[in-house]
Amino acid sequence: MPTPTLKDDLMSLTKARLSAMVVVTTVFGYFLRAGQAGVVEDPMRMLHTVIGTTLAALGAAVFNQLMEISPDAKMRRTESRPLPANRIPPAGAFVLGFLLSGFALVHLGKLVNLEAVLLTGITIAVYIFVYTPMKQRSGMNTLVGAVSGAIPPVIGWVGAAGAAPEGTFVRFGLLFEPGAIFLFCLLFFWQLPHFVAINWIYREEYIKGGFKMWANDDESGKKTGKLAVLFSLCLLATMGIAPIAGDTSWWFAIPAALLTVPMVALAVKFSKEHTVKSARTLFFYTLIYLPLILAAALVLWNPQPLPILP
Repeated sequence: MPTPTLKDDLMSLTKARLSAMVVVTTVFGYFLRAGQAGVVEDPMRMLHTVIGTTLAALGAAVFNQLMEISPDAKMRRTESRPLPANRIPPAGAFVLGFLLSGFALVHLGKLVNLEAVLLTGITIAVYIFVYTPMKQRSGMNTLVGAVSGAIPPVIGWVGAAGAAPEGTFVRFGLLFEPGAIFLFCLLFFWQLPHFVAINWIYREEYIKGGFKMWANDDESGKKTGKLAVLFSLCLLATMGIAPIAGDTSWWFAIPAALLTVPMVALAVKFSKEHTVKSARTLFFYTLIYLPLILAAALVLWNPQPLPILP
């Protein structure tokens, strides 16, 4: 096996490929608040929102791996990462993570708005100081991790609102607009069937690394299957938020049902069969599901945009 290059190591250290989802969901959130299907009044603001959010995700990934050098060294799928393999010094990784995270917050504060800074800061803090240490203490870490993963589209949403009027500090109302709530719940409940399936498949690896996951003591798969069904049903219920709030037309219910009901069915199948094949099928369906449901929401989003503040 060829020795990884420095570029390969930096890609691995920052989990750069996973940042693609951050970019997509952030842009998606921005588009939805800005208006119907890509009507963006300030493309540069969107670009700065995406840059800041992505840099924060990269920085948080570095700190996450810094805190998990020992567990990563014990697992086959992570033992070749640059930190446990001693190809990058921890001090260098710390500096990189600090610069990425710090620049992300400054960038968003200067070129987007304080709401985006607040949400990004919360994401970094939860991911590093709550989720990462919690992985070795409680299976509830999956819920906490899903919170971090659900915030990027909301950062895009608040970024589209622009800078606050003079004399205004943080507009907390932006965080509780129905569209923002829909985006958060969509990403939150989408992640959970995705993660419980993969955690059950690789439960022995997680146990070897010292991570406390729901699937660790669930060799039969019964508990994991029930969780997959529960979270899939919650995702199905989430589909009602946007049309009820008037953010989409009621036509959105058709693609939402056509896409989400099969996920519930796959979760039910896994809960009955308890096989690696059924868990893997559920996992791969979640990968197909997200871009399709995002596209459906974008096409059917209400053409009357919320006001874009200067």
